Amino acid sequence: MQAERLILETDRAVNLKQVPKLPPNKQLEAIFIVIADATEAPFKRRAPHPDIAGKIQILANIIEGTL
Repeated sequence: MQAERLILETDRAVNLKQVPKLPPNKQLEAIFIVIADATEAPFKRRAPHPDIAGKIQILANIIEGTL
């Protein structure tokens, strides 16, 4: 048994944007999970806690050797 993950996207008319290539003469099982509604706004990015907000950039500078 082999598993392969495919992400299928649809347009507003519920048509597939891209048709996947499937193996010939095989039996497939499909489980569909709706990940997000395209009409909704994307997830908001959370800001780091104020205590560590500046420290992240300092750490990045240390790692890059620019400090």
